[in-house]
Amino acid sequence: MEKLKFGKVLVISDNPFLIKAFHRLSSGFMGLSVSYACSKSNAALQADTTLPVKVDAIEVKKQWESIVSQYHLVFSLHCKQLFPAEMVSRVKCINVHPGYNPYNRGWFPQVFSILNKLPAGATIHEIDENLDHGPIIARREVKINSWDTSADIYNRVQQVEVDLLEEHLPAILQGYYQTNLPEQEGNINLKRDFNELCNLDLNETVTMGAAIDKLRALTHGNYANAYYTDAETGKRVFVKIMLEKEE
Repeated sequence: MEKLKFGKVLVISDNPFLIKAFHRLSSGFMGLSVSYACSKSNAALQADTTLPVKVDAIEVKKQWESIVSQYHLVFSLHCKQLFPAEMVSRVKCINVHPGYNPYNRGWFPQVFSILNKLPAGATIHEIDENLDHGPIIARREVKINSWDTSADIYNRVQQVEVDLLEEHLPAILQGYYQTNLPEQEGNINLKRDFNELCNLDLNETVTMGAAIDKLRALTHGNYANAYYTDAETGKRVFVKIMLEKEE
């Protein structure tokens, strides 16, 4: 195997599935040192005994100078923190993003792909100063079926992210990968956009198809997302949908 260009790597992730996958995929590289960190607020991940590695808490905005001085390469694997422009200009940073850039950059891409019919998928890209932006190393589209909920799509996207990492990690670590610029700037959805979606307007008039799309976009396992407010009690009533395709 060729010599690694990036021998000391920091993985910042709030996703245990991807931490396990990265550890498995990177374990065969001679001379590679990988450290793992997550958001300080993610106490559950720090205490997760099923992980094969120790995950330390980190605040990127406060500790970026230390990161730059210690590591050759930083991976963001569903990290909930934004990397400062000063950091990405001084150390190579790569994002594994659960969306098909440049479409639906930002928060929960698969949710918005159900609603706006833009492509869903996974992207590995270099990080610049903008959100989910920068030269694309690899990407792959994931099909959305009419019976898929957000969770169904997300699970497939995560597997595609692992597949892309398996295919491209050697080239990334050895520094000979190629990039392509996005064909357009695309669109961005922020956390507030998702929060607005969750608040259902009981007086809104929509087609049945649009109603199903909204509810399946907001149905994600045990998460309480979509809701309306009961007029009598003032309490939120959470709503999910179950879809089952005929066999």
